[in-house]
Amino acid sequence: MITLSKRMETIASMITPGGVLADVGTDHGYIPIYQVQLHRNPHAIAMDLRKGPLERAREHIGQYGLTGQIETRLSDGVAALKPGEADSIVIAGMGGELILHILGEGETVCRQAKELILQPQSEIAAVRRCLREQGYCINAEDMVVEDGKYYPMMRVCWRGLSKKDELPGDGNTDKPSVLEDLYGPFLLRNAHPVLQQYLCYQREQLLTILKELKKQPDSEKIRGRMLQLEQQLSWNETAGQRMKES
Repeated sequence: MITLSKRMETIASMITPGGVLADVGTDHGYIPIYQVQLHRNPHAIAMDLRKGPLERAREHIGQYGLTGQIETRLSDGVAALKPGEADSIVIAGMGGELILHILGEGETVCRQAKELILQPQSEIAAVRRCLREQGYCINAEDMVVEDGKYYPMMRVCWRGLSKKDELPGDGNTDKPSVLEDLYGPFLLRNAHPVLQQYLCYQREQLLTILKELKKQPDSEKIRGRMLQLEQQLSWNETAGQRMKES
């Protein structure tokens, strides 16, 4: 039985069992192997842009005797996937900008999937905001800390732009939307313990940077940066207060 890291195991736990799984940027093919071994998904498609990682994925799939259930495809994003071919699409372990690019380039494929499991490594607030603006609905979130790094992840589906925003919180005011984009609507609503830990970590980091900036000679650039940090601290404090009230 293959063993996954905490981050990858949590990603796998968000996949709805029973359907066809497509793993974008599969690398070693671990998540498809894990899902098929546990009989959560009867068939999977492991995809990667690079030939090297895809060959390693093929080797691992063969090693576990799953060649008949997991196929591999050389693919730039979801380019090698047909609309409706996969029920669940995992796009994880890459930058937020790249994830948004994949969603944009593969719009038809991604919108026809029943769910997308996304785990951006950066630009997380921008990813949440763009998902909301493009008609995607976040219906589940989780977060883990591994080797000192924090990894939020989400399950989303496309609902269309004509329907009312179904995210938790008051989507008609700017403040809750900013908080939800920064920290995650379900993580906030459920007072997720790892998010609570992250808020403490973030606050310490912001205060340390602010303290160092105050030692610098006064300038317009320094003042602008300090204002940014103070705004981030304000959002951090508001998020913490909201979680206490949940």
